[in-house]
Amino acid sequence: MTSTDLIGTPEARRALQRRTLTVVMASQVFSGAGLAAGITVGALLAADMFDTTSLSGLPTALFTAGSAATAVLVGRLSQRSGRRAGLAAGYAAGALGGAGVVLAAVLDSLPLLLVSLLVYGAGTATNLQARYAGTDLASADRRGRAVSTVLVATTLGAVAGPNLVAPIGELSERYGIPALAGPFALAAVAYGIAGTVLFTLLRPDPLLAARNAPEPVAAAGGREPGRQFAGSVMAGAVTMVLTQLVMVAVMTMTPVHMHAHGHDLQATGLVIAIHIAAMYLPSPITGLLVDRAGRVPVAVAAGSTLLAAGVVAALAPEDSVVLLTVALALLGLGWNLGLVSGTAMITDKAPADRRARTQGTVDLCVALSGAGGGITSGLIMDAAGYATLSIAGGVLALAVIPFVVVSARGPGVSRRS
Repeated sequence: MTSTDLIGTPEARRALQRRTLTVVMASQVFSGAGLAAGITVGALLAADMFDTTSLSGLPTALFTAGSAATAVLVGRLSQRSGRRAGLAAGYAAGALGGAGVVLAAVLDSLPLLLVSLLVYGAGTATNLQARYAGTDLASADRRGRAVSTVLVATTLGAVAGPNLVAPIGELSERYGIPALAGPFALAAVAYGIAGTVLFTLLRPDPLLAARNAPEPVAAAGGREPGRQFAGSVMAGAVTMVLTQLVMVAVMTMTPVHMHAHGHDLQATGLVIAIHIAAMYLPSPITGLLVDRAGRVPVAVAAGSTLLAAGVVAALAPEDSVVLLTVALALLGLGWNLGLVSGTAMITDKAPADRRARTQGTVDLCVALSGAGGGITSGLIMDAAGYATLSIAGGVLALAVIPFVVVSARGPGVSRRS
């Protein structure tokens, strides 16, 4: 039976879309835990092994750089062989990188640490690329909700991950593994399970099915003139690039800032857990807003929310876990608004025969912006402090607003679905 046979009717297409979302959601629960581990302790592990805070942003820079390379590779592999092959391979690489970080910490090997962090970034890229699998068979008026369904599934693992930092660290020390490396062991296992779920169960492949679909489904991919395609991709890419850069920069330095002012790993884990919850839990509402109110208004809200996050973080007293939690929650929400609206903009006009390649290229830019945010955040904080970093990030996020508003005047971006 061909992919065309499987989705030859609207009912069959909807059934395959529901199955796809179920499988991807199951894998995302595990991959969320793997993603959160590195975010929570990566900067602290680097500060400990390098014995300086100025390089504490290096892990984020490295695994986001690895994410950048993987985004392109996963996109191309998915374009050629389907989402199942691309996503499973990406998670396998992420698991290998997580195991390498653990070994590097045990051996106190900085070269191995740097290489392993780079490979570990494959899991981050794959976690984000998975959202596109939810849109392959979605109709245009439900695309935002399809993205949000995949994202919200990440929440369970992503929120649990940071809260497991302390107990996993204690358990790791019993086996001679440094406490800060323990969460990377969790990441290796979680990414391995996520990849296995996708490789085993994501059949038939949604991208291949969409590519071979009858004309009504292909139309959902948006076979539009090149000008509209380019304009929509550019608007979505800028939205996601700026929101990613700001989110990564401030998030990366928050654990270092807290540690420097006497907060323990439990408090840090709580703040990061709430931050990650805010990155994913609002997704159902965000998806509904993207589909009903439009892509552009939600992107504008992303820039405004990130500015508010920067202001609150900058003004929060050093001993206030509550205000830091509020700031990081706003930071996560702003990222969520930008990611869902930007993803919808890109997918709106991307034909199925080049969709995955385009999405991988855009995610390359997003990951590179995260790498830049990670590496510069430590330098800025070391030179000017956490408050300056936070304010600068919030102001930069405002650049999203004029760009998408101007873009919306052209034919390329759907203001409303």
